[in-house]
Amino acid sequence: MRVAVVGSGPSGIYAADALVSQEDVPVEVDIIDRLPVPFGLVRYGVAPDHVSIRSVRDTLNKVLAKPGVRFLGNITIGQDVTTAELLDCYDAVVLTYGASSDRQLGIPGEDLDGSVAATDFVAWYCGHPDADRERFERLIPTATSAVVVGVGNVAVDVTRVLAKTVGELDSTDMPQHVLDTFGRSGITDVYLLGRRGPAQATFTTKELKELGELVEADVLVSEEDATLDEGSAAKAEAERAIGRNVAVIQEWAQRTPEGKPRRIHVRFLSRPIELTGDGRVSTVIVERTRLTPEGGVEGTGDTEEISADLVVRSVGYRGTPLEDLPFDERANVIPHVDGRVQRDGVSLPGVYVAGWIKRGPTGIIGTNKKDAVATVESLLADAASGSLPTPGNSGGLEVLLAERGVRIVPTLGWNAIDGAEQALGATRGRDRTTIHDREDLLAAAQAI
Repeated sequence: MRVAVVGSGPSGIYAADALVSQEDVPVEVDIIDRLPVPFGLVRYGVAPDHVSIRSVRDTLNKVLAKPGVRFLGNITIGQDVTTAELLDCYDAVVLTYGASSDRQLGIPGEDLDGSVAATDFVAWYCGHPDADRERFERLIPTATSAVVVGVGNVAVDVTRVLAKTVGELDSTDMPQHVLDTFGRSGITDVYLLGRRGPAQATFTTKELKELGELVEADVLVSEEDATLDEGSAAKAEAERAIGRNVAVIQEWAQRTPEGKPRRIHVRFLSRPIELTGDGRVSTVIVERTRLTPEGGVEGTGDTEEISADLVVRSVGYRGTPLEDLPFDERANVIPHVDGRVQRDGVSLPGVYVAGWIKRGPTGIIGTNKKDAVATVESLLADAASGSLPTPGNSGGLEVLLAERGVRIVPTLGWNAIDGAEQALGATRGRDRTTIHDREDLLAAAQAI
């Protein structure tokens, strides 16, 4: 049986691993990605200074080396090959391409220059080939105050990276142009805004605590923001993880600022309602909120203005559709039952889904393993029952793409890129420096 996995993030690689690790059905898996490199958000979404989390790449890379698994990069579904053609080349297709688009705030002024999505900012500092270098290399050195909207781990990552010194980032695998840009940063104040309270935030304690450990940044929290209402206090008491977060925030509220050159202002019960400025954002109008008895949030009508020339929204990821395949526009996922893709309540033969495009952007990296295994179980059950379709293209995907002049990056090509990045890092005393330019990646891949 030949299976195509579309997307080489953790979900896709865990699905491939589950397929080749079982012994009931011999399987060959092609992991297809539009980028010349694997690992998805592990490479381009996890902050480079979180070395321990990014090290999961080593585990994922071992799967790519397993017999029966191939990486095929630099292939865009819908451009280089249609979904119908892909389905005609394989017995089954597992869609694991994630949720890479951002959600918007939906407020006036959001389209001003200087207002950016966290997905775009993170992609830039991680060295994504499609990142808008000009935009961020212009914005970062000319900003003095930044507002980050959101209280998840991505928002905390963005806040921490903006508040760190270049010396604290220099050992990471950030591209050199990113480090050079941060070296020219004039940002002295970073505001982290959450529309709910400390007990409702979704960051993890380890990531949160790091904000209070930076070399040149004080963390400022008001007593009012650190004080819980009755319902939030009960929640913090009942749930240990929430209680740990609240304890960190309340300890910050008791600190005396040390006069460091940068300041992180953590604000809860605050939401932006408008961005203003003459071409570029210069002011964020923030409304004070309060929690409702039902667990929601509502505005109080009390507003303040925060001067900021950079606003980063981090309010969630959303999935995007693929041509000719069903898509739930409300939930931004591909509809499924037990991983089997559904159209009008009927399973599409041989089409499966796993990861964020299956369930939405929830959970941690490890969550994707269990999710992928569940989808593979459905696929294998269908194989056992004889319900998988028979592919019509006996030549296979590579022949089809070769006829179209598509430059495929195979596993050996990725290994060559991997070695080139390590060699580049060694020139500056680092373990690795990310190669960000697509043509440079393709050139490295061909130097096998």
